[in-house]
Amino acid sequence: MPVASRVMLSLYDLLGRAVADLVNEQKATGRYEVDFDGRGLPSGIYLYRLISGRYGEARKMLLLR
Repeated sequence: MPVASRVMLSLYDLLGRAVADLVNEQKATGRYEVDFDGRGLPSGIYLYRLISGRYGEARKMLLLR
């Protein structure tokens, strides 16, 4: 039986301000994809943070328009 945990995927600008919450829900163990539409954001470097259970990671993302 798959294990479910709270999954949060958030996007931040370089000043640390939250730009978008892309996922914030219970998810069963597995592989998922998220569609992101950055049309309202300027080009630049953003940070995204993924938290699932006790796992957490942040990475940089370059958005080009």
